[in-house]
Amino acid sequence: MIYEYWLAGIKEITDLKKQKLREVYGSGKAIYYIEETEITGIEFLIEEEKEGLKKARKEKTKEQLKEEFYKMQEHGIEFIPFFSKEYPPGLAEIPDPPFALFVKGTCPGDKKKAAIVGARGCSGYGEHYTREFAEVLAAAGVDIISGMAKGIDGTGQRAALNAGGKSYAVLGSGVDVCYPRDHIGLYMDIIEHGGGILSEFPPGTPPLAMNFPMRNRIISGLSQAVLVVEAKEKSGSLITADAALEQGRTVFALPGRAGDLLSEGCNRLIYQGAIPAWKPEIILEEMEWTGKKEI
Repeated sequence: MIYEYWLAGIKEITDLKKQKLREVYGSGKAIYYIEETEITGIEFLIEEEKEGLKKARKEKTKEQLKEEFYKMQEHGIEFIPFFSKEYPPGLAEIPDPPFALFVKGTCPGDKKKAAIVGARGCSGYGEHYTREFAEVLAAAGVDIISGMAKGIDGTGQRAALNAGGKSYAVLGSGVDVCYPRDHIGLYMDIIEHGGGILSEFPPGTPPLAMNFPMRNRIISGLSQAVLVVEAKEKSGSLITADAALEQGRTVFALPGRAGDLLSEGCNRLIYQGAIPAWKPEIILEEMEWTGKKEI
């Protein structure tokens, strides 16, 4: 497994190419020991990816990799590659699944799962309805997935825990880097309540801006339904909604007042076909999580 861990950390190679490499060569170990001349002949890798693979082979010895891998495990971080039986089944089905996940706590299972996402600088309106939706969904046995950001994300996850439910946070940093730091209490409580902290980025990775659009596809990929509560017309929440639609997930949006900047994104989503959810029961009924569906 240490060689799959090594392969996961090669930034120059895309996740799908990493999967293909492993399918062709059979294991991360075989890839680690490829002769340099053979790397040059791998047709499905572009030049930058070949150079990245060559560089990665020289950077760390087997002993260094072992030490790094076992130290990670000692800190309670689990490494779950795409071919592992612990890898979330819904995530494996998306067009661009991460090669591997790093996890503190647990991974989402086969239970009902809904993402609640929205603006960091949310309004009182958005905060109120986020709590209501998260509490009702959690009470109905739905796990809440989000990004642990300030505003809608963190509010929904905290409300789910308060209602006795589970939540899972997908970070744009390593799972050992709590971001924002103000949410360290939420971070710890998510794990203590049986949920987990997940990331495709190796431990120690800082919360770089370019990481967040990438992590949004994981939030939607882990979920069966995605609710956008408040969002400006251009926002990360709409990136999550777009990813959800590409993945075949059901997208819901909280309707907002016309002319309200924080409602523009949600109202546009509804105009484009998202299901307007003005009460949490609509999600439960539409997803058939209540045993009945209103006509």
